Amino acid sequence: MKRDYSGRKFVIGGIFIMLGIIFIARLFYLQIIEDKYVLSAQSNVVRKTTLYPSRGHVYDRNNNILVHNEVAYDVIVVPKRVKEFDTLSLSQILGIEKEFVAKRLKKAKRYSYRKSSVFLPQISKETYAYLEEKLFKFPGFSVQTRSLRKYPRPIAANTLGYVGEVNSRRIKKDNYYRQGDYVGISGLESKYEKSLRGKKGERHVLVDVYNREMGSFQDGRFDTAAIKGQNIYSTLDADLQEYGELLMKNKIGSIVAIEPSTGEILSLITSPGYDPNELVGRIRGKNYLKLSKDPLKPLFNRALMAQYPPGSTFKLVNALIALQEGVIRKNSMFSCQGVVSRPIKCSHNHKSPLNLEEAIEMSCNTYFWKSFDRTISNPIYENSEEGYNVWREYVLSLGLNNKFNTDLAYERSGFIPNSQYYDKYYKKGHWNALTVRSLSIGQGEILVTPLQLANFTVIMANRGFYYPPHLVKSIGTNNSKVNLSYDKKNTLIDKENYDIVVEGMERVFTEEHGTARWYALDSISMCGKTGTVQNPHGKDHSIFIVFAPKDNPKIALSVIVENSGFGSTWAVPISVLMIEKYLKGKISKEWVEKKMIEGNLIEDIK
Repeated sequence: MKRDYSGRKFVIGGIFIMLGIIFIARLFYLQIIEDKYVLSAQSNVVRKTTLYPSRGHVYDRNNNILVHNEVAYDVIVVPKRVKEFDTLSLSQILGIEKEFVAKRLKKAKRYSYRKSSVFLPQISKETYAYLEEKLFKFPGFSVQTRSLRKYPRPIAANTLGYVGEVNSRRIKKDNYYRQGDYVGISGLESKYEKSLRGKKGERHVLVDVYNREMGSFQDGRFDTAAIKGQNIYSTLDADLQEYGELLMKNKIGSIVAIEPSTGEILSLITSPGYDPNELVGRIRGKNYLKLSKDPLKPLFNRALMAQYPPGSTFKLVNALIALQEGVIRKNSMFSCQGVVSRPIKCSHNHKSPLNLEEAIEMSCNTYFWKSFDRTISNPIYENSEEGYNVWREYVLSLGLNNKFNTDLAYERSGFIPNSQYYDKYYKKGHWNALTVRSLSIGQGEILVTPLQLANFTVIMANRGFYYPPHLVKSIGTNNSKVNLSYDKKNTLIDKENYDIVVEGMERVFTEEHGTARWYALDSISMCGKTGTVQNPHGKDHSIFIVFAPKDNPKIALSVIVENSGFGSTWAVPISVLMIEKYLKGKISKEWVEKKMIEGNLIEDIK
């Protein structure tokens, strides 16, 4: 039977027609679009220039500017359009080595032969003006305007973050970027990159054979405007942030201040820090290398990433849990033998026996060991492991061990060991409250971050709840803002138990043996707890947590000063100065302020 192949000619013909259409479309793209609309009559070309939007500004909670922009200029190159030119002349104009010119051209070709990319970023206004006059000598090169970040107040560097050149990995991940673009690398600049960066535009300009601009192509028919990035309205108080950084000068540590009613971070201080203007422009690479090699680690955000045993501040946690579990009451009395107490000795001799509020006032180790032991060894639980697991659930509800996952960059989680951790070291069934007794006074395996300590202080101020700590209130413009909000988090402990512990925290300032009594203020009621954290590498770390006023609190803080001795030596006065500055706007004890500002603990460490 003879087969009919006549239908195949239509298939073959269709294939050739499709190939022809593809060929013509490609030819049209290469000659008309990619070659920038070659205009043979005038020997002009159309140059497409990317219009970079200004990044959004960053403001503090009182609409004070923290970050804005200033104009910069980038030299751009399209390798395909480059013709033979005087390399030495270009290098002299730009103030770079002749070999660098060849190196950058090679890099641009690797990125794309046809597309433009940054040849040299951030040249000065003077260099730009001179280059414009000579640009006709360098076909394929052009200049585009760009904005650089500017910090009118050299504060909050680690919090605000910095902007740098995008890497190849980010380019592959997000086609918004191309080689030479800038992107937020750390801090708020990174967390809110998509809001801050805006939207690029395009400008099509006629360029003659001498590489001179001849005007807009077709009256801007193909142009699109750049859209400025959205502004960020942060929760920071710039004045308080600046004051805290002054107090922490020449010290290692951190200050975290939070508004209890909202979870808004008022100040986030890590020390030593650096001037954020150091990581802007062409000096950024050199300065970043210098900062990264500094043994005091100014790039390390201690407020979010440092982890410490909480020391005596953790006694409040054990008090709350013991009250909630019913193993102690407000007037439960325990005796203490002072420095000869066992199995945990007290740091000093004091009144005995004493109740819970007095134990908080005097920071008695024995009282909180006995409270912890009663919780873990509670006979209503089958064994110590079950009691420990219940205890740990309470601790986790207080915002410890986990990240808050808001808009905080590079946050660490801290560590509250689970029962499996102790099973591994002591074998299951072979450990109890006595084995892990150091947890009763905030030592041992427990680790917390300064941010978590400040948030725990917020919980005390609120008597049982918190909003996750965060750095941004709203995004947008003055006329059109999108307000950000977070869900309220409740703990597993009843309000009346917080009321009891808060009374003890007030005694820290008001009573004869209170560990912060020297720095009490007549006009502000404060509630706090000192902590002295053992440090095997030198002097102990000084810790203090505090909120004020006692009723309707406006501010809660954690202050950590490394290698500085007892909690009351440095952390307490710094905390009180921060509170008075925020609530009153002025300082009553100028001698304390002078001592804190002039104190140089880094010198002692070195």
